[in-house]
Amino acid sequence: MKILSWNVNGIRSVGGKGFFDWLGEESPDVLCLQETKANPSQLDETHLAPLGYQTHWHSAEKPGYSGVAIYSKKKPKAVHQGIGVKDIDSEGRVLVAEFKDFTVVNTYFPNSQREHARLPYKLKFCAAILKYCEQLREDGQGVILCGDYNIAHREIDLKNPKTNVNNAGFLPQERAWMDKFLGEYGWVDTFRKFTPDPGNYSWWSYRPGVREKNIGWRLDYQCVNPEFASAVKDAYIMPKVFGSDHCPVGIELK
Repeated sequence: MKILSWNVNGIRSVGGKGFFDWLGEESPDVLCLQETKANPSQLDETHLAPLGYQTHWHSAEKPGYSGVAIYSKKKPKAVHQGIGVKDIDSEGRVLVAEFKDFTVVNTYFPNSQREHARLPYKLKFCAAILKYCEQLREDGQGVILCGDYNIAHREIDLKNPKTNVNNAGFLPQERAWMDKFLGEYGWVDTFRKFTPDPGNYSWWSYRPGVREKNIGWRLDYQCVNPEFASAVKDAYIMPKVFGSDHCPVGIELK
């Protein structure tokens, strides 16, 4: 079973850049999208029911902003929009799909922004999503927390760590939360489980030459609770897939 996750930076935009051809070729069982920037009422059947997929959406109240979606071949047992926290759910940042053997939590973490204006909101989100996922874990579920975390965890996860210490996405507070999530709580960064090497990124600036030179950040993850980690047989990044400033990240389950 293949699960892919991709911040598409606008579903309508990426739709005109070969997205549906790519979807047909890759044929994931579950595809999680972030930053869809659209309400389903603005989309046609090409987006809402492509290639036999069922789609589920959680859009922000603010038009053209944020938003997440899940495409799946099989109908989930249940789908939940948000996590019950009003100022998080109003921004369309979490969509949860329960399947027979696991639960997918599709997330678009906030960006702390310049001068760290939204860092308090970001940390509130981090605390809330961890609490939510820990409850699923306590209920005995296998949980996949996938999406754009907007955090590069360690120096290996971005090309230029020394010059980005005070920049959003690599702030000490953000990295400390990742330390707690993966350390104290034991969640598993699936990509790092299989690939310890540097030079693997999932986001690049649109500035000319940056992506070609692989001056990137690894901001996109599929993390699982430790009880479910043995079900993951592979994890990877797909840097040759274009259409967004992010590329997809994938896992395969046994």
